Amino acid sequence: MKTFLLSLTLCFTLLGFSQNDAKAKALLDQVSQKVKSYDNISLDFKYVLHNAAENINQETRGDVIMSGDKYVLNILGVTRIFDGKTLYSINPEDEEVTISQENPEDAGSITPSKMLSFYNEGYTYKMGEKQNIKGRDIQFVKLTPMDSNSEIKHVLLGIDPQTKHIYNLIEVGQNGTQTTLTVSSFETNQTLSKALFSFDENKYKSYYINTLN
Repeated sequence: MKTFLLSLTLCFTLLGFSQNDAKAKALLDQVSQKVKSYDNISLDFKYVLHNAAENINQETRGDVIMSGDKYVLNILGVTRIFDGKTLYSINPEDEEVTISQENPEDAGSITPSKMLSFYNEGYTYKMGEKQNIKGRDIQFVKLTPMDSNSEIKHVLLGIDPQTKHIYNLIEVGQNGTQTTLTVSSFETNQTLSKALFSFDENKYKSYYINTLN
């Protein structure tokens, strides 16, 4: 779960300030402005992890709805609801709900809401290749960690220049692991239920409630 959220966060965290390509910065600025203009965002995505040396191939799908710091994330059979103060992780298989505190302003906290944090230090970026993928021209921006000890070799962020939406992210690790997150649907400014980001304990009376301090 943590590895997935790291990649999901990277998908929307365009990092770095120095030694950056002017055209890449202009494109990232446009994407940032477009995303921040929405009241809410709904994403469906596919997440693939591949490591040929270790013969690892994993694929999963999920979805997330975000509005400000609040979100509902469904991934790996678990639903995570964050109401702005408290995080509820609902696991139907184990019939368990874990309640914990999550501070979206905490730099060490990994949350989908950080998908909208576009200018954190740590990477340099430059324009990469433009590819035609399923009839769409996708412009890639290459992100390279400033930290020479980073486990990440580089990240390729695919952007649709027409919509200014992120299409995919390809993260290549120093150990050869490649993770790819592809957005299959991107909807904005939906009419959302006022209760969407609220946890209704009455629905989980038979569940074990695990409250963490």
